[in-house]
Amino acid sequence: MTINLTNSPSIETNQKFTFLTEEQWQKEKANFSHNFDGLFSAKKDETFILLQDGLVHFLIGLGADPKNFEIREAAEKFSYDFRKKIKVESTFIKTENFNTDQIENLVKGLYLGTYEYPFKEEHSFFNDNFSLKLISFSDEDLKELEIKTQAICEGQFACMEWLNKPQNFKRVPHISGFLNEISTKYNFKQTVFDRKKSEEVGLGAFLSVNQGSSQEAAFTILEYHSENQNAKTVGLVGKCVLFDTGGISIKGSENLHYMKSDMGGATAVIGTLIAAAEIKLPVNIIAILPITDNAVSNTAYIPSDVVTAYNGKTIEVLNTDAEGRMTLADGLSYLSKNYKTEVLIDLATLTGSSVRTFGDTCGAYFSNSDELKKSLEKSADKTNQRLWNLPLWDIWEKDFKSDVADFKNISSKPVGGCIIAGKFLEQFIEGHPKWAHLDIAGVAFGGVRYMKGYGATGYGVQLLMDYLETFSEEN
Repeated sequence: MTINLTNSPSIETNQKFTFLTEEQWQKEKANFSHNFDGLFSAKKDETFILLQDGLVHFLIGLGADPKNFEIREAAEKFSYDFRKKIKVESTFIKTENFNTDQIENLVKGLYLGTYEYPFKEEHSFFNDNFSLKLISFSDEDLKELEIKTQAICEGQFACMEWLNKPQNFKRVPHISGFLNEISTKYNFKQTVFDRKKSEEVGLGAFLSVNQGSSQEAAFTILEYHSENQNAKTVGLVGKCVLFDTGGISIKGSENLHYMKSDMGGATAVIGTLIAAAEIKLPVNIIAILPITDNAVSNTAYIPSDVVTAYNGKTIEVLNTDAEGRMTLADGLSYLSKNYKTEVLIDLATLTGSSVRTFGDTCGAYFSNSDELKKSLEKSADKTNQRLWNLPLWDIWEKDFKSDVADFKNISSKPVGGCIIAGKFLEQFIEGHPKWAHLDIAGVAFGGVRYMKGYGATGYGVQLLMDYLETFSEEN
């Protein structure tokens, strides 16, 4: 994938993209000989194409007062909807109406809108002869914009591609092979515990889920180390259940094929690692991906089993479909016990409860740090990968106390499911003072423009990258 931005003091092109607010359009329309009455008024998502002075003009409406992320989303929609009409030629973007942040979002949107599944670099934007011409940008600023756009695209496309793959194309050897490739490309330190090694290490909660699988376990640790010797370290844990049948507590058949999406937390982490490495982000990242599927077999774990997690706490299994918190429990405690991190964040497509509460509007999140809450919410609002905070009150803990173990893996009450899951995970962070759990079940996979059914949204990559960039600047 190559993104080519050039500085153009003059318009030497065959195409021109003009993104306009309603106010800007009132000033701009005088430059055209066309009568636009009833045809175009720059309302949100309006697009008009015309030929004038040898140029093909694409006029794209942004509405009255668009936020930066709305400019990005409008550019994404335009790029996808008009992918067959945009020709392989240099294209000029009228930029004098926008500030630098708005231009950055506009360019990112144009390239993010090229995604289709399976991803092919067939969009005109990726042709070697194509470039976006921007005026009033220095070569240095253009290069920085190229790098940032490339980073987000590489990361988010990888996130979406792996979440969209059918189950038989993302078994353990497939995803492990890909992680080997990016580790080599970006110089990540990679450690993988198979089933035998996981037993030696004591990853009992993770192994309880994997024991029913015909596939080898792959408890994977990826380390990105910044060139900055004083860089702070962030820990990320991503739920990586490649396919979730529910295990012995088997799910219903309706929409079961969408359970290929149960690795949405892991794909967000993978995409973030790639993007961070592309821009050489001055933050160290320790990422843990407990890779397995949740299968039905004669060796699968069974309700009433009691297993011992990595940190020594015991868990009574009441429902094998609450497998994500089992794998995350060992991921969180292993990271907390073996690495020093300033911040610890886990992401997971964890509960139907979060979907029933928020739908695809936002992710549910929980944190024990007010400072981290504020930072995550700021990045969530900025990127429109939104989050809503829910409580971690101690009163919830009594709902998953067990008679035969330290904890049950679910509550017996039909309420507060995503809160119970968050409070359960808190028992495995080993007292980490700055932790957040993001339940992204409703936002990682859903209605998308590039598929008739549900597909990957790319949720999490831009949110985490914005947070990490801010974190690096503050530290």
